[in-house]
Amino acid sequence: MDIQIATLCDAANDSQGKLNILGAFDTLATTKLPAAYYQCCIALRMTFNKGEEGSHKLKINIGDEDGKPVMPSIEIGVEIAVPDETSFLSRNFIINIQQLTLPKPGLYSVDVFMDNQQKGSIPLHVKLMTLPSQ
Repeated sequence: MDIQIATLCDAANDSQGKLNILGAFDTLATTKLPAAYYQCCIALRMTFNKGEEGSHKLKINIGDEDGKPVMPSIEIGVEIAVPDETSFLSRNFIINIQQLTLPKPGLYSVDVFMDNQQKGSIPLHVKLMTLPSQ
């Protein structure tokens, strides 16, 4: 299993096996805490080889820099069957998240696990901004 693309974004879709990503980001600037991102996505593109055929479990954890989760884990069952005419299979995963709440400024991470083994991590930096004086 190999992660080709892993990003946070405003939106994503899969069009005939093509992963389309809109508004990839790694920083959230806010003027108040907790920061709330009302709608975002985790977009993943992974490849699997013949030896990885079968049932798997994709898990996503989002946590702060101390490892404290900011929302429950997301778990997705994945069935992999590589066609005979090729040696690998590409799969797109789009995980929509509503009301992502980030309680404090700092570094967060979106950790990607396959079968309970961490395969990647997406950083997210939350910055507290002050409004200019009037």
